Amino acid sequence: MVGLLKLKAQLLVDGEIALGPGKADLLEAIVEHGSISAAGRAMGLSYRRAWLMVEAMNRLFAKPLVETKRGGPGGAALTEAGRAVLAEYRGLQAELEAAALKRGAKLVKALG
Repeated sequence: MVGLLKLKAQLLVDGEIALGPGKADLLEAIVEHGSISAAGRAMGLSYRRAWLMVEAMNRLFAKPLVETKRGGPGGAALTEAGRAVLAEYRGLQAELEAAALKRGAKLVKALG
């Protein structure tokens, strides 16, 4: 038996996930691929699912996290707010993982 402590940080607004691991991964994929559809494909998501995730983030945060480009080749990019929120979330994840390694090791050991 192998024990493992897993933490997942989710930012909720009225029960709806404004940001969590999957949405943060999608933001990073948008940076990497330059579009919502390409980011969704890279993550194994349908375009609709990826678009709904972006729409939720843009609606729930005070400022939109993703901007889309119309005309020409189109595409998408993170806004300044999107880059800041993503960096803050990844920092929070790193701190939670460090705490889990330190404090969680005792819990995992107690499993036997």
